[in-house]
Amino acid sequence: MPLTALVTGANRGIGLQLVRGYAADGDSPIGTHRGGAAPQVPGVRWETLDVTEPASQAALAHTLAAHPIDLLVCNAGLYLDGGENLAGGYPPEMWAQMFATNVTGVFLTVQSLLPNLQLSAAPKIAIISSQMASHTRAPGRSYIYRSSKAAALNLGRNLATDLMPLGIAVGIYHPGWVKTEMGGESAEITAEQASAGLRARFAALSLETTGCFETWDGHPHAY
Repeated sequence: MPLTALVTGANRGIGLQLVRGYAADGDSPIGTHRGGAAPQVPGVRWETLDVTEPASQAALAHTLAAHPIDLLVCNAGLYLDGGENLAGGYPPEMWAQMFATNVTGVFLTVQSLLPNLQLSAAPKIAIISSQMASHTRAPGRSYIYRSSKAAALNLGRNLATDLMPLGIAVGIYHPGWVKTEMGGESAEITAEQASAGLRARFAALSLETTGCFETWDGHPHAY
């Protein structure tokens, strides 16, 4: 049967390639975006979602009521602090904005769509974190992004524990350094490569591997 995968932040970058890949495979992807015109991708259903807004989450949950979701990919994210400096940068409002999207947004999305996941025979949640979440890899700078992705990793690990009795597997993933608006042109891999690798990781995710932190190409990542 076709897989129903919902991908947040799917209007560009890795998220867009993920829904394109699922559509090309004959699955039933749902892509979310914050508003405006959605990309025209055959086979993709588009819904509006601001992951930071409870009302937007509730509206999507109402729209998708009784609609099973086999795979929820929490991909929406912000990286705003790449150019900040320790002496006078990293303003409090930037911390609040990035954590609202990268951490709270993940939790709210899982919480609001949990009933839909429970309608699937083998539900899965994939959280896009980053190698920058790893406390063993700490080259400095980008404090907000690193902290928020570390929090998303911790959130995923704890969700894996609590959702296992419900039969929901949770995986956390480093998508690679990807040539997107966020990753820049000097990045190592294309969004197409990242998407293909991530979709293979999601397919392999199970209750036996729940709580995993893996790279896009299938290697365990240090915490």
